[in-house]
Amino acid sequence: MNLPTAATPAAPSAQAATPILDVHDLHVSYGKVEALHGVSLAVGAGQIVTVIGPNGAGKSTMLNAIAGALPVTGHLRGAVSLGGQDMSGVPIEARVARGMSLVPEKRELFASMTVEDNLLLGSYRRYRARENNYSDQLDVVFDLFPRLKERRKQDAGTLSGGERQMLAVGRALMAKPQLLMLDEPSLGLAPLIVKEIFHIIVRLKETGVAILLVEQNARAALQVADYAYVLETGDVALEGPADQLANDPKVIDTYLGLTKKSA
Repeated sequence: MNLPTAATPAAPSAQAATPILDVHDLHVSYGKVEALHGVSLAVGAGQIVTVIGPNGAGKSTMLNAIAGALPVTGHLRGAVSLGGQDMSGVPIEARVARGMSLVPEKRELFASMTVEDNLLLGSYRRYRARENNYSDQLDVVFDLFPRLKERRKQDAGTLSGGERQMLAVGRALMAKPQLLMLDEPSLGLAPLIVKEIFHIIVRLKETGVAILLVEQNARAALQVADYAYVLETGDVALEGPADQLANDPKVIDTYLGLTKKSA
C-alpha cells in the first residue's frame, strides 16, 4: 500500500516554539493500576504526530486523558496545555470550544440521523455561541469527502465502515479545531479504504489543522507523520522524526516486520 508522505516535514515537535498541544508527565491510573507512567509529548502547528504501539499500551487512555474524557474511575496527574492554555480541570465541552476535537475509535455516530445532520451536530457548539457562519465547514468537509456529499440525505446507519469513519472525521472538523485527535482511524477497514483514509489525513494537514494520530498500523502512520512516539506499557519507549523511526531497527523488527516493505 503506497501512501503519501508528509510533503514538507515540520520541525520535530520537541522543537516547536509554541506547540498547539503540550503534554507533560502525564500519569493515569485506575485504582492501584497505573495505565500511563509520565508520558510527555507535543504537537506543533501544522504537524501530523503519531503515537504507535501494541494493544494495551495506553494509547486510547492517553487520548481520552488529553480530551478530558476519562471515565470517572480514572485519576490523572500531569499537565496538558492547548495553545499555551492549561487544560487542568477544563471539561470536555470547553476543550472543544478552545479548539480540541477527538474522533474516538468507536466513531459514535447517530445511526438514525442523516449524514448532513450528523455533520451539523459537529458545529452545534458554534451554533450555540451564535456564530453566523457556524455551518461554514460543510463545504470543506464535502470537498474532502465527496461520498458524504452524495449520501448527505442518507441515514448514517446505512453507510459502509469507511464512510462512517469519513463521517466521524468530518463531524469533528465542523467544530474548526486547532487540534484533531484520531483514535485508530484504520481499525476494521479494508486495505483500499485504509489507503484512502490516510490520503485524507495528509490532505487534512494542508488545511492547517494539527493532527495527533493514534494508530496500530505503524507502517501507514509513519509514512504520513512528521514526528512519532512509540508507546509501550504506558511509557514512551522511543520518539523522533517519523522517517527516522521508520528506519530504526527496533521499530522495524517489532512493528514493521523483519524486512521493510512498501505499505
